[in-house]
Amino acid sequence: MIKGNIRKLKTTLEDIVKYELPLSDELVHLNPLIGKSISLTHSGNIFCIDTGKKIKKAYGQGYSWDSFITLPECDQCIVKPELCHYAKGTCRDSSWGEKHCMQPHVIYLSLTSDLKIGITRRTQVPTRWIDQGAIRAIKLCEVKDRLTSGLIESEIAKSMSDKTNWRKMLKNEYPEIDLLEAKNEILKKFDTLFKKYEIIVLDDEITNINFPVENYPEKVSSFNFDKNPVIEGVLKGIKGQYLIFEKGVINMRKFQGYEISIEY
Repeated sequence: MIKGNIRKLKTTLEDIVKYELPLSDELVHLNPLIGKSISLTHSGNIFCIDTGKKIKKAYGQGYSWDSFITLPECDQCIVKPELCHYAKGTCRDSSWGEKHCMQPHVIYLSLTSDLKIGITRRTQVPTRWIDQGAIRAIKLCEVKDRLTSGLIESEIAKSMSDKTNWRKMLKNEYPEIDLLEAKNEILKKFDTLFKKYEIIVLDDEITNINFPVENYPEKVSSFNFDKNPVIEGVLKGIKGQYLIFEKGVINMRKFQGYEISIEY
């Protein structure tokens, strides 16, 4: 048995994505557990992933209320980058903003449940694609900072999705789309938009992502540690930040800070 506080699954892009579950100071290698019966038990304790203090309820995937309303990584512009207010001098932490927001960002197309537009820091490629459960992705262009990427994404999102249908993603349902063709169409359709900003059009390499999944569910129901502290069964696979069991799935990132024990 290994016990500790959950953090988001660590991933490595290999022929098949390698997954590890951080539990406090331990790392549990998950790929070897696929096909085996495992048990996850929530102790009832939750600890803020910022301060480490015990809390009654987590906000924003693992934070105390005080951290949630003060940390820059919990600000509304993280969800809506087009609202980045660093340039206005009102960033919650300018040094954090310089490290995370005032850095080159990549605008990309990925295939999750459907074709979607997305953005991420250059250093988060391909981690971002894996976390969202994309089976394929291609870069569109690179821009100088998060705000610029958000402004471009928000305009393109008016005519195509910037969200993932997580149930379809977990059932591995997606349309067959030529990503290179889709990239060229986007660059052409939004040529005027791209010319407003300093962009670098990136290479046409398509990244294919294979997830360690034995069987995808036909119907998707989700487990919740707040409603059921014990989750057990045969681990059928992992996709995005979800563990897939025979009778349901659980988003491990959603429960960051929860103290659990794992047995297998």
